[in-house]
Amino acid sequence: MILFGLITWIVPFVTSFLFFNMETQQLSINELFFKSIMIVEGGLIGVFLLVHYFRKISDRFVKEGLIIGLCWFLINIVLDVVVLLPTSQMDFGTYFQQIGMRYLLIPIISLGMGYVARSK
Repeated sequence: MILFGLITWIVPFVTSFLFFNMETQQLSINELFFKSIMIVEGGLIGVFLLVHYFRKISDRFVKEGLIIGLCWFLINIVLDVVVLLPTSQMDFGTYFQQIGMRYLLIPIISLGMGYVARSK
């Protein structure tokens, strides 16, 4: 659970470097397009890992969905606070409005998967 949570943060973080000009420290593409790419990539990785995770569970699907969703949400927020906030010079309120709130998709999707798995 923890390893998968770390992967959901690390892969988009590493990918993001492809869109930055290292000399100017600026995005090389439109900011909204960049954020869209990050959301889609994060969703793709998250759903792939959740499917893999749920295949190994035999009961308590909804509870597991809630636990893994909250765990991954916290992992992503904490890593952003430790790595992203210091480099971006963003305060936490601005960060949460622009980036952090999007991580709520993680527990929403994982809980939904738990309900679907339970009904099967």
